[in-house]
Amino acid sequence: MSWNEPGGNKKDPWSGRDNAKTPPDLDDVLKGLQDKLGGLFGGGKGPRGGPASGQLVGLVLLVLLGLWSVTGVYVVDEGSRGVVTRFGGYVDTTLPGLHWHLPAPIEKIDVVNLEQQRFVEIGYRSGGRQQSQGAVPKEALMLTQDENIIDIRLAVQYMIKDAKAYLFNVADPDQTLKEVIESAQRAVIGKSTMDFVLTEGRSNIADEIKTEIQQTLDEYEAGISVSNVNLVDAQPPDEVQNAFEDAIKAREDEQRLKNEAESYANEVVPKARGASARLVEESEAYRQKAVARAEGESSRFLKLLAEYEKAPDVTRERMYLETMGDVLGQTGAMVVDVKNSNNMLYLPVDRLTRTPVDPVAAPVNSGQEAAVPQEGAAAGKSARSQSTRGRDIRGPNH
Repeated sequence: MSWNEPGGNKKDPWSGRDNAKTPPDLDDVLKGLQDKLGGLFGGGKGPRGGPASGQLVGLVLLVLLGLWSVTGVYVVDEGSRGVVTRFGGYVDTTLPGLHWHLPAPIEKIDVVNLEQQRFVEIGYRSGGRQQSQGAVPKEALMLTQDENIIDIRLAVQYMIKDAKAYLFNVADPDQTLKEVIESAQRAVIGKSTMDFVLTEGRSNIADEIKTEIQQTLDEYEAGISVSNVNLVDAQPPDEVQNAFEDAIKAREDEQRLKNEAESYANEVVPKARGASARLVEESEAYRQKAVARAEGESSRFLKLLAEYEKAPDVTRERMYLETMGDVLGQTGAMVVDVKNSNNMLYLPVDRLTRTPVDPVAAPVNSGQEAAVPQEGAAAGKSARSQSTRGRDIRGPNH
């Protein structure tokens, strides 16, 4: 008899057990779970014994509420600020760290980095890290005070100092900053000449542009702080570049010639001043010498006058002897004794009238010496040597 035939008592022929309990049905398990959840929400069973529709809706809403709450967690990095807005209106500014807010669409978070260095390029585009620069004539070309057109390229570095002001006080902060830079740049260049911009005025112009930009941004309360303004390039337009290069070369030549002239002046003027000072000192020394000599002579004369008044004859003779001694001391005297000699003596008068010199070191004139006999030459040599020994020379007969 098969196990499912009538009268078989529904025995399982494979299990080998009678009256064994079957495992719980999956539908029964799900129904029990639904009943428990329905009890939590206070609902009852439906007409077929299933959970009420309100219980299932509540469960779904609870899960969705949890997920929605998790989306309100946010992190503000170091150096940044979180600006919280509720339905578009400002609520709070949060510091760095972990925070929670009412998720969208109720509240929204804008994280603004206050330490990031931002850049704006006016008149050119660098193309990232590439060195090539593309000109933007609409921004670069402007008019100077002397009605010349100049090509200016400017790089501005800035930071955000107030996150709330940066987001809410102006509609488009970046575009506003760019327009403010162009306005300040044209205002400063319009007050300067072209030569000043191209030569020594580059640093001054950059500082003036930075001041103008910051003042305008402060008036707008844009929350932006300008860190640096760099005048990348300032050149005349390409159409007149060659003419300006020639003008620059001429200006450099002019400056070079001025420097050379100043160098020459610095070299000559001190020498002339030194020579004039030397002449003045020499003149002063000569004056003092002449005055001192005159004073000495007058003092000596007064002393001689006093002695002369005491003894006129003695003083007169003494002065005569001193004068003759001075005069004869500068001339050569020679005494020749030819009483016992029969030789003819030739005296070179022209030589005797000259200043006495050493006969050994004196040069020999062969033409004149040949006419002098040996004895006369010896006598002359003896006489000259005696004249050099003193003023009073006497012969052998005295």
